[in-house]
Amino acid sequence: MIIDPKDTPTADLHQYMLGSVAPRPIALASTIDENGVANVAPYSFFNAFSSNPPIVVFSSNRKVKDNTTKDTLHNIQSNKEVVINVVSHDILRQMAISSVAFGPKDSEFDKAGFTPLASDLVKPFRVKESPVQMECKVSDIIPLGEHGGAGHLIICHIVRMHIDDRILDAEQKIDPQKIDLMGRMGRAFYTRASGDSIMKVYQNVGKICLGYDQIPEHIKTSSILSGNDVARIAGQLAFPTEELLSSTVNEYEGVLQSGEPEKVHAIAKDLIASEEVEKAFALLMNQKV
Repeated sequence: MIIDPKDTPTADLHQYMLGSVAPRPIALASTIDENGVANVAPYSFFNAFSSNPPIVVFSSNRKVKDNTTKDTLHNIQSNKEVVINVVSHDILRQMAISSVAFGPKDSEFDKAGFTPLASDLVKPFRVKESPVQMECKVSDIIPLGEHGGAGHLIICHIVRMHIDDRILDAEQKIDPQKIDLMGRMGRAFYTRASGDSIMKVYQNVGKICLGYDQIPEHIKTSSILSGNDVARIAGQLAFPTEELLSSTVNEYEGVLQSGEPEKVHAIAKDLIASEEVEKAFALLMNQKV
């Protein structure tokens, strides 16, 4: 399929983009209007863009159907303040209710059952049920267009963060399993960032690794090893030592002499899965090609 934005209805293009750029974190943005009415609304066009200064950005888009804007944008234009509350699995359904287009005099805190907490440095309330709340001063609002679907980039300078102690680990860092965040996919799909979906991917970016171009062709073209498997080898800082090559020959002499490269690669794949990447690399380097 080829998509030309010029020939694609905005509503369809919107979903193709959101289905491709996913999962996206969700900003549960709380604001307050000039009459003191509190508003809460979720936005998945959201991310962190700088830590010094601490900046998060979200986009409040014009509605595709009627080209109107949302209360959140109006409120921020009025007072340049917002609280960004993160969305955990515990408040997913409440977040969904807050996305309903209630009237301007209705408070989503009441409609969605959220508990308002007074902020320290800004007027909008925090959402008590959210595990992390970021009080923000809005430094800029950048309109991206004038038609339905056009976004307004809202650049938020974090002036204070509130983090629930219960989501911290022993080192006082945020534990991804405990914060249990939700991510937005396309259409009505979401993903839960906890359990088996969380993995640690470590690559020493401070030192130069071998890279794909240094890896022998029989490893790169393996029908057994996945792209991730080969990348684990390409991410090594050096080729196996002579000592490791020799010990690997002794341990796997039978399979190395068998003339069946698939067996060698299958063993290497298992070694990589067991985090014995250097040993797998040595085994593959000893393979007869």
